[in-house]
Amino acid sequence: MPVIDVRNGPLEYVVIDGDPDLAPLVFLHGGLGCLAAWGRFPARLAAATGRRALVYSRHGSGGSGPDPLPRTPRYMHEHAQDVLPELLGALGLRRPVLVGHSDGASIGLLHASAHPVAAVVGMGPHLYFEDENRIGIENARASYEAGPLARKMAMVHDDPRGVFERWSGVWLSPAFRSWSIEDDLDVTAPVLVIQGDADEYGSLAQVDAAERAVRGPFRRVVPEGCDHYPHLVRPDLVIDTVGDFLAAHAPTAEAAR
Repeated sequence: MPVIDVRNGPLEYVVIDGDPDLAPLVFLHGGLGCLAAWGRFPARLAAATGRRALVYSRHGSGGSGPDPLPRTPRYMHEHAQDVLPELLGALGLRRPVLVGHSDGASIGLLHASAHPVAAVVGMGPHLYFEDENRIGIENARASYEAGPLARKMAMVHDDPRGVFERWSGVWLSPAFRSWSIEDDLDVTAPVLVIQGDADEYGSLAQVDAAERAVRGPFRRVVPEGCDHYPHLVRPDLVIDTVGDFLAAHAPTAEAAR
């Protein structure tokens, strides 16, 4: 897997070829995710939309270098405001379409509040801490300690326990109980939010919060019976929905300059 060096260490990444005149897709994984955990979804979405795509693992995840910073409640801000702009600049990607899942969706909204983007697609974003977060993470911790989640994560991460403990540790810490990014968001780009009505990590009130933060076009899609992973559970629905949204709202790379 190719790597690129940024200030905080190497990041593994893959660039999928596509039309240079269309705004590129940039995939932002969730707290337990990484490049490999996306599966075939990025390639399928890139092919369906004809766009270039960047898929990478954040520090500490997948095969990227270790996370050099203490994990604090501002870790999503730090990635959105420092690491992601440096990475996009190094790869020459301007005004991308940010496709984020879970923590990655929150990072996408934070980045879009301070940097030009063509659009944001957020799947299961977190805007503030709620009890559903705690319950979902406690259930994930039980699954990890019992073995199933640990085995699944070991297939895609060099340091699966480190990934799990950094993520669950900060989300279950007392300092995170007051966590919110609502006051930090002011998104003028088009935003599509997809959240299953059976999402185990957050209520649909998170989608309402996202809509309040957006001054540009906003669309919500709530797949019935879908959990926190719509791109894995309902990939055809997600790909068709994202394709239609981008065809209507995302400018070409040339027009976005």
